[in-house]
Amino acid sequence: MISSILVANRGEIACRVFRTCREAGIRTVAVHSDADEDALHVREADAAVRLPGSTPAQTYLRGDLVVKAALNAGADAVHPGYGFLSENADFARAVLDAGLVWIGPPPEAIEAMASKTRAKKLMGLAPLVEVTADDLPVLVKAAAGGGGRGMRIVRELACLEAELEGARAEALSAFGDGEVFVEPYVEGGRHVEVQILADTHGTVWALGTRDCSLQRRHQKVIEEAPAPGLGQSLTDTLYDLSVRAARAVDYVGAGTVEFLIADGTAHFLEMNTRLQVEHPVTEAVFGIDLVALQIQVAEGAALDDAPPPARGHAVEARLYAEDPAGGWAPQTGTLHRLAVPDEVRLDTGYADGDRIGVHYDPMLAKAVAHAPTRAQALRTLSGALERADIHGPVTNRDLLVRSLRHPEFAEGRMDTGFYDRHLAVLTASAADPYAPLAAALADAHGRSRFGGWRNLPSQPQVRHYLVAGEEHEVRYRHTREGLTADGVHVVRADAGLVVLEVDGVRERFRVARHGDQVYVNSTALTALPRFPDPTAEHVPGSLLAPMPGTVVRVAEGLAEGVRVEAGRPLLWLEAMKMEHRISAPADGTLTALHVVPGQQVEMGALLAVVEDDVPG
Repeated sequence: MISSILVANRGEIACRVFRTCREAGIRTVAVHSDADEDALHVREADAAVRLPGSTPAQTYLRGDLVVKAALNAGADAVHPGYGFLSENADFARAVLDAGLVWIGPPPEAIEAMASKTRAKKLMGLAPLVEVTADDLPVLVKAAAGGGGRGMRIVRELACLEAELEGARAEALSAFGDGEVFVEPYVEGGRHVEVQILADTHGTVWALGTRDCSLQRRHQKVIEEAPAPGLGQSLTDTLYDLSVRAARAVDYVGAGTVEFLIADGTAHFLEMNTRLQVEHPVTEAVFGIDLVALQIQVAEGAALDDAPPPARGHAVEARLYAEDPAGGWAPQTGTLHRLAVPDEVRLDTGYADGDRIGVHYDPMLAKAVAHAPTRAQALRTLSGALERADIHGPVTNRDLLVRSLRHPEFAEGRMDTGFYDRHLAVLTASAADPYAPLAAALADAHGRSRFGGWRNLPSQPQVRHYLVAGEEHEVRYRHTREGLTADGVHVVRADAGLVVLEVDGVRERFRVARHGDQVYVNSTALTALPRFPDPTAEHVPGSLLAPMPGTVVRVAEGLAEGVRVEAGRPLLWLEAMKMEHRISAPADGTLTALHVVPGQQVEMGALLAVVEDDVPG
């Protein structure tokens, strides 16, 4: 029997595994980088071991340090979570060689399936060796890892080498393995997967399907179980292929076989030899705990002959600290408040007051709703997210709510191109028009010792707020009756709640303020100073860092005085394990380059200056 488990991971998945361990009476051990010294998963563990450094390569990808930590902390088993070393066969062997229990598949099965190139060969498929114009578009993919990192779509042959180089660099940074391959890119398909679970006694469960078609940058955003509208024949085919793949490598434990469905045909993508981020939707539908089952299988327990029956529908949305309208740029800063209504399950690695840094994935949490029908699950999840308190950096919350309510998704007609088609509509500003007034009235509450009113008419008080990049002016007055505003009846106004009545309809506005950031229901505002200080402006053509991160590459031959064309990549920033390309905004001359590879920069830092060509 396992008595103590080290989770070789961080954040949400570490907290998720710890929760099951606590319920089973199993002692927990965390590992952490210097950047994660006070992270939630460290605070929740019974013991924690430091991995010196902050980057994944220095810490969570150092299998030798993780095994040493497990031995020093007295753990007798290791759970890898997902990402990092979860699909590293050498790490699995090192765990076993150290006399520890490995809560995962045999190293041989990982080797056979964790590399996408080897998995394809096992399934009778092969990547493209020489790419011609007839093969376009193609997809460059990292052989190891997942999560959309090390993946590029190539539509022009001339771009292939640059995209291969970029994918290799990103894959090496994220997974410690720079191997990439090329395969045909199937457009307009659905991403569907099958959850499997196998024991050491020859039983393999196919635990339903999941649809993961809503993706950004090849990383899943919304997942659900079961995948809608497949039909029984196609579902049976997916089950058969998945079970055959598991048996082909003598698989043990939890895993996922992924497919692209196009024109009613299943195209094998890969097998993930680990627990998936989206596993909670399967847990909800089948009424099981996959982590608990992983532990039981690792202890040698036998599964029942068949899984429990599926019930209802479950949908999961990944809440990211990112700006979907700004190129999905990751965001950093303090998460002041994260509270989601109780009708949904929330898996997170953050608590109120935690800081979101630059070194790791920007996912804050996963919200999961389960209901008797798909329509009910979508409504429950979208409503809960809409009412959630999320105070801190910009998130994709509004995008999630609108995606769940979009007719194409609600009717089950989505595919992997959903955001390519609908992103502009889904990210359009829709701030509540009365949010600035509510913010101003809450701020004005109790400001004056004598109530703030005078017998003589007074000039209105004026406040300015920034909402979704637009400045809003608010006017209100202090009167004998209290705070008033033109065209609105102020029913109540205090620091945390404002009630306004417009045309006989009353609305409640929950208000919270953290410094100059104000949150009114789901609208985020920035309070602007009454008398702004003059600030220096950057010269035209300045390229500013869209997020804090590390300069990982500068374009070959780039130097001051070099002419550049609009759209030419100039340098690459890495933030939260993803690379972000900084390109020339227009045809012109590079007149200044302020960074070098390896340099850390803050958001808004001046990177370079491209002076536009003067017409004529």
